[in-house]
This record gives sequence, structure tokens and C-alpha cells, in this order.
Amino acid sequence: MARKFLYVVAGLIVLVIAALLAYRVWGNALIRMVMVPREPFQQLQPLPADAYVDAGMWIARPDIVTNNPALWTPAGVAPPTASAPKAAIFFIHPTSYITTFGDAHWNARLDDKDSAATAMRFVMGQASAFNAAGAVWAPRYRQANYGAFLTDKPAGDQALAAAYLDVAQAFAAFLKANPTGPLILAGHSQGTRHLLQLLREQVAGKRVADRVAAVYAVGWPVSVEADLPALGLPACARRDQAHCIVSWQSYAEPADPSAVVETFERNSGYTGRPRKGTHMLCTNPITGAFNGAAPASANKGTLDAREEGKPPKLLTGIVPARCDTSGVLMIGEPVDMGPFTLPGNNYHVYDYSLFWGNVREDAKKRLAAFLKE
Repeated sequence: MARKFLYVVAGLIVLVIAALLAYRVWGNALIRMVMVPREPFQQLQPLPADAYVDAGMWIARPDIVTNNPALWTPAGVAPPTASAPKAAIFFIHPTSYITTFGDAHWNARLDDKDSAATAMRFVMGQASAFNAAGAVWAPRYRQANYGAFLTDKPAGDQALAAAYLDVAQAFAAFLKANPTGPLILAGHSQGTRHLLQLLREQVAGKRVADRVAAVYAVGWPVSVEADLPALGLPACARRDQAHCIVSWQSYAEPADPSAVVETFERNSGYTGRPRKGTHMLCTNPITGAFNGAAPASANKGTLDAREEGKPPKLLTGIVPARCDTSGVLMIGEPVDMGPFTLPGNNYHVYDYSLFWGNVREDAKKRLAAFLKE
């Protein structure tokens, strides 16, 4: 009996090793095969013109006082005081609609419970970093499926374009509700992709641009030469600078950012200039400066969410940051953040969590610099 048990265990170990080897060799191809929707793209019906007047269309906004994930702070971090200077913060959450095979649609339904619950967790772990700088507005939107980023089919771009229309409609409602005062615009991953389009089409060259204290374009590549000139704002060169853009993408070492670099170089920027041969914007979130390095001891807090069923804890001084020549952010040796590290030591899911404390400080300082100006 014991021998049979050992044979079973040995067999399982062999299967696990084989699966890991297959993932390392064919990881991205396997992900594409499983994640890209097989159904034809179906154009979404436009939302009602007044859809975002309804608080139910928002994950977070100031009048949502219960079950508002953007109001969360980890233990040991004091909630913001009512007397502190405030901005209106527009935050676009990343992709939370991740389905496989026959269950996959190109765009999420607004009543999809799983993607909505995951979006809530993203807003809690990411947008909460900004609640000391103001009131967070985070819209629900019919986001593109994760598989839209893994295919060159026209349906992928169509799904993203459809999602952007919802975001643009939410942004118009946000501006109508906040006609004056400073603004902070932030996003992650798919959310940042939509944010950059918003900057190009709805902000750059318009009066509202003068109100933007800072833009956090995290988790999506931005070209210094091919994108920034069309977005109307420069890269942030230092932490006490306002009216500028920060961006980073996190990798542990040894890193393989080839998938991001290839995608970055494949397309032209918002200026129309090819991105290939240009520099990817990398802001060091610890220092708030363009490029450069910082030791782990200067990290003001990483969110540790590994204990299931318990709220994330804020751990200081465990993750360094260094902008690499490739344009991505290196965090040193791999750190255990949970099960969602992507191939190539890509810590994309944890871009905000790794530096939550520094992002919080960064937003307050940029807002203070904006108000001083």
C-alpha cells in the first residue's frame, strides 16, 4: 500500500514537472489558445446617455459610503482627514474579465459577478492608494476580455474600442460632477490603455488639461518620443513636480520583457511616429523620478495579500526599484506576492501593490505641488 502511494506521488510530481516545462516553453502560446474568445465579435449597444448618473454604474465615487473599496486603508495607515487638500480622482481599473474557451465573450457584461468582484478587489488594492489625495471615482465598464490582448484578430481591437466608449462616457459624467478643482487621472493595464486614449482625445489641448495635477499611466508602455508629445503632458522628472505623467511596469530578475517590448515596438504612437527605436517611459515609483534606482529600504510599503481571508498588510522596505535600459522597472530577485506572477518574471498584476505606500505619498506631494503652482 505504501509503495503504491509512493508511485502515485512520484507520478504526480512527474506530471507537475512536465506541466511546468511545457508552460516555460509554450507558456504564451498556451495562454493564447485558452484565453482568446472563439465567438465572433458582437458590437455592444450604447449605454443610455445618462447611465453614469446612476451610482450603480460606479465601483467607487464620493456618495458611495458603504462597500466602497477605494476608501480602504491597510492597518497602521490613518484614513485621510477631511481638512486635507483634495483632488477629484478618476481611476480606470484593469482587466478583471478573464474567461476560457466556450465561456469567453469579447466584452464583459455589466452583470458579470465574477469580473465585478475582481474589479472591486483591484480598486481596493490600487485606487485606495489615492484616497489621501482626494475622492476616487472608479467606473464600471464593459471591459475587453483579457484575450483581446493576446490576438491580432480585428475582434481584439474592436472589443477594446467598445470598452473605451463606456470609459469616455463615464469620464464625461465625472467632469460634469467635478467642474472645477484639481484632477488626478490614474489607471492600470487595460485601464491605462483607455486612460491614454482619453488624454489624447478628451484632455490634450483642452481647458481641462490645466486642471490635471498628475497622471498615473501604470502597467502599459508609453513612448517618451512617440506618445508624450500628443498627450499634452511631460514625463515626471521628480517627485515635487506636478502636471506630468508617471508610468512603470514591474519585473523581477532575471526578466524577460520581450512580449511587452515587441508589442510596444509593433505599433505607432499617438503622434503617428513609430514607437520602435524610442524610449519607454519608466518612472521609479520609490523616488518619483524619471529612471534611476532606489533601495528596498526606501520603499514605504508593499501590500502583502497572501493570507487568504485576511486583509492585505503593508510591509515596508522589502522591494527595491531600478529602471532598466529596456524601459521596464526591475524589482530585484523574485518576491513572493502570490500566484499571479506572469511568464518572464512579470509582476504586472502587482504594479501598484509593490509600491502602494510610495504611490500614496507621491499623489499627495504632486497635488501639493500643483496647488502651490
